[in-house]
Amino acid sequence: MKRFGLAYRILFGLILGIIVGAIFYGNPHVETYLKPIGDIFLNLIKMIVAPIVIATLVVGVAGTGDFKKLGKLGGKAIIYFEIITTVAIIVGLFIANVVQPGAGVDMKQLEKSDIQKYVDTAKSEKSHGIAETFVNIVPQNVFKAFAEGDMLAIIFFAVMLGLAVAAIGEKGKPVLQFFQGLSTAMFWITNKVMLFAPFGVFALIGITISKFGLDSLIPLGKLVLSVYGAMIFFVLVILGLVAQFIAKVNIFSLFRILKDELLLAYSTASSEAVLPKIMEKMEKFGCPKSIASFVIPTGYSFNLDGSTLYQALAALFIAQMYGIHLSITQQVTLLLVLMVTSKGIAGVPGVSFVVLLATLGSVGIPVEGLAFIAGVDRILDMARTAVNVVGNSLAAVVVSKWEKQYDQKKGQAYLKELKGESVENVAA
Repeated sequence: MKRFGLAYRILFGLILGIIVGAIFYGNPHVETYLKPIGDIFLNLIKMIVAPIVIATLVVGVAGTGDFKKLGKLGGKAIIYFEIITTVAIIVGLFIANVVQPGAGVDMKQLEKSDIQKYVDTAKSEKSHGIAETFVNIVPQNVFKAFAEGDMLAIIFFAVMLGLAVAAIGEKGKPVLQFFQGLSTAMFWITNKVMLFAPFGVFALIGITISKFGLDSLIPLGKLVLSVYGAMIFFVLVILGLVAQFIAKVNIFSLFRILKDELLLAYSTASSEAVLPKIMEKMEKFGCPKSIASFVIPTGYSFNLDGSTLYQALAALFIAQMYGIHLSITQQVTLLLVLMVTSKGIAGVPGVSFVVLLATLGSVGIPVEGLAFIAGVDRILDMARTAVNVVGNSLAAVVVSKWEKQYDQKKGQAYLKELKGESVENVAA
């Protein structure tokens, strides 16, 4: 297996998982035997995310050492996130209006899934608004934030600690050296964890296929194709134009760099699974550590392009399925509500479903419609996760360009190195 790159091994695990899941469709023993493997892999990833984020952020922020510069960086990142996610919502609405994926769908052919856990989460999130969410960015207990994987709270603490290390000068050097060593050690662990990725992918996709089967896609085939088509259009056209004219890089170069991570994110439907590696790769591609370590983790809460696009498209799909016509005014209202709710409850489990539950009622769409599409949500989640990865990786390059800190020569050298590696792999 050493002769093949990680992408080939993950692809092999994905294909094998689909085959095993299809053969043993409906067999409960598949989940019994495979779930521990998938859980171990996801737990390994969760184990390393928080230490890597805090270590790289402290080192990066301490290197910047200027609160004004950091504030300017954060402001630019938030503005970019808001613009791109708004465009993603507009693309989702446009595709849904043109394709009409929910028109003519016979709800009698669809199976309802239990969405009570998402309803409960949505109710708890409604108890506080976006203002309360921003208040909660400041952790009451930083160790509790680490234990719960509260990314925004971890980022806030790491930024403050990095600024403090820079402010105290010589006295902060031992702290800085500790976090530099921790960062290096955690990336070493990440590379070892990635060796287990093909097994995790095999288990996770095998469970999904054995539970729902490929037949479950047929009644909702138009929705699945619409979502995938919209995602491809958004990445190639919208993000492609941003990459070409703002970041001055080719979107396909980004695909080449992230091929392992995109396949892993797609297979596991987990953005966390690739967070450490995309931070590392964007730094190799020419983004400063201070920008890559800040923009990418923050984007996981504020720049979910694939998720927001899906939410807009799914909302109109449900409306069309019930025969509800939404006027332009109602669709603009939907856009504005999604712009707020997609940020206000970022990071909660099943975020896309929770956002939809918090949104549909505002424009008169029955929330019960979500129960009809929950069965294929995993397949759709895979696509939106991959889009989120591309969007956040590109965001790091864009902000680096805006800050005039992008290292073009380093990025070109890394691309050449990757091309050389791919030739060697083929030869082997």
